[in-house]
Amino acid sequence: METSGMLKVSIVLPRFSYRPLDMKDRIINATQELFMKYGIRTISMDDIAKHLSISKKTIYQSYKDKDELVHELMKVKLKEDSKKFHDLEKESENVIDEVFNIMKHMGKVIGQVNPSFFYDLQKYHPETWKLFKEFKEDFILKMVEGTLVRGVKQGFIRPEINVKIISKMRMEQIEMGFNPAVFPPDKFQLLDVQLAMIDHFLYGICTLKGHKLINKYKQIIDEE
Repeated sequence: METSGMLKVSIVLPRFSYRPLDMKDRIINATQELFMKYGIRTISMDDIAKHLSISKKTIYQSYKDKDELVHELMKVKLKEDSKKFHDLEKESENVIDEVFNIMKHMGKVIGQVNPSFFYDLQKYHPETWKLFKEFKEDFILKMVEGTLVRGVKQGFIRPEINVKIISKMRMEQIEMGFNPAVFPPDKFQLLDVQLAMIDHFLYGICTLKGHKLINKYKQIIDEE
């Protein structure tokens, strides 16, 4: 049987489902954006509501006060950071590569943070600061210890170092870098402080083989 005309083809497009951001997610995202840019203390619940074009009452239906909002934001960020650090460990070729990848990640994050953010957190939200310190002293400490042990096995970290002591020292370095009494934000850039500290730390713990690899990665970064 002969047919004429155009052949009609029925195309069924795949259906994609996605979960739109609920109100709590939207509030957290807006809060993060404002806090990182302006610091915590200067931003009010009114500012967040105006930024989202919603009523302040809507925010209070999800979070009882600013302190709870700050705490929930920190929990979200620490969960994201945990995943990011695990991913960087898996993706890196060796511990030196891992450290440089972490430095790049820190550069992106810290570069977006208002210098007063950590000061505000410590002074006005002690429970949330405690949560941050627990994360640093538990997750980050174990991560640093693991990195040092792997580095010794790979030949990049000096085998005679005391992993427990050096890891604790690194934790104190990190916290000191965020201390405005030691590094006033009007005189020091937060990112510059942290990068200088990790640079000093690396050269102190690495073998000659490690030093050569550090210099190689630095040259690559300089050329990018």
